[in-house]
This record gives sequence, structure tokens and C-alpha cells, in this order.
Amino acid sequence: MERIETSKKGLYVGTGIGLILFVLVGLLSGSLVGGLIGLKVAGFLFGAPVEGALLSRLIVAFSMMAGVFASAVIFIAGMGFLGWTAGYLFDAMIKTRLEAPDAHAVKGH
Repeated sequence: MERIETSKKGLYVGTGIGLILFVLVGLLSGSLVGGLIGLKVAGFLFGAPVEGALLSRLIVAFSMMAGVFASAVIFIAGMGFLGWTAGYLFDAMIKTRLEAPDAHAVKGH
């Protein structure tokens, strides 16, 4: 049960760090990349110089939101997974250290 608790703590810490990184770094970059993809798609569908028509604006807006969402998933879920993995590995190291026989006790010193 102890391993699950440390893994959950690592998950929460990693998710918190991922959320902070997303707000500082991922929000703007996701919006920019999504907007660029939306402009490329709208340019492909309606011609190279994209006009201010409603459908082309909707395509760009949807792709910007998708870019922000993808950035959020990458930052928050990725850091949460890394935090969970770090907590799990920390518990595994502690457990193997506690279960390993002492070298001095085996030799009789």
C-alpha cells in the first residue's frame, strides 16, 4: 500500500509541475502552432490568401483550440506520468534496500 501512496504523490507533484509549465510555455506555443496549421488548412481549402470568411475563421479557431489542448495533454499528462514513474521507482529502490541482506550480517562481522 505504501508504494501506491508514493506513486500517487509523484503523480500529483508531476501534474502540478506540468500544469505550471503548460501555463508558462505551452499555452502560447500550442496556440501558435495550431493557428499555423489552421491557416495552412484554410489556405488549402479556400485558396492561398485566406480571406476573412466565417468558415476559414472557424477552421483557424478550431485548430488553435486543438493545438492548446494537445499542448495541455503533452505537458500535464506527460509530467504526471514522469512523476508517477519517479515515485514508483523511488519506492522500488527503498523496498529493495530494505529487503536486501546486509553484507556485514552475512559475513558475520
